[in-house]
Amino acid sequence: MSARIAVIYYSATGNVHELAQALAEGAGSRGAEVRLRRVEELAPDSAIDANPVWRAHVDTTKDRVPQAELADLEWATAYAFGTPTRFGNASAQLKQFIDQTGGLWQSGAFVGKPVTSFTSAINRHGGQESTILSLNNVFYHWGCVIVPPGYSDPLLYAAGGNPYGTSWPSGGGEGPDRAALDAAAYQGRHLADIANRLAD
Repeated sequence: MSARIAVIYYSATGNVHELAQALAEGAGSRGAEVRLRRVEELAPDSAIDANPVWRAHVDTTKDRVPQAELADLEWATAYAFGTPTRFGNASAQLKQFIDQTGGLWQSGAFVGKPVTSFTSAINRHGGQESTILSLNNVFYHWGCVIVPPGYSDPLLYAAGGNPYGTSWPSGGGEGPDRAALDAAAYQGRHLADIANRLAD
């Protein structure tokens, strides 16, 4: 049986969305069945409208990418979570979704399932690694098998060499470059490979 991977993410201006798409494509290339899901937007319209890029991204994806549901977590045999960094932590939007999983956690639904994560921040040292580590705290409680990319492929060095998970410093105002997208796709392939191995 091939892996069923839920790629669950929050993205304000589209950087994490692009990484999520690349990761989903990478996982799919290994034969995994993939659900790409965005979590609910919690910010008020006044905040979103103050940033035209944020507004454009919300409007573009609201009908194109289904909203994440707890059923997606029950369905999946592996997970990838993505978020922009917020002061070195996950965004409130992703955290709010995760905070709804108490019932699934209690039932043991997450135990032994592989999980990986990825992020984006404005600055290269803007909290990417601590954001991924903060997500790992959730996965420890869930009993998941954490799957970092490590230094397992040379292409990861071109994307900054982050062994924790793909990260993109978005300060230049443009979306992830080819190296970052390649790293995200590799992370998806790596997750699918581990998930398939654990399922055997």
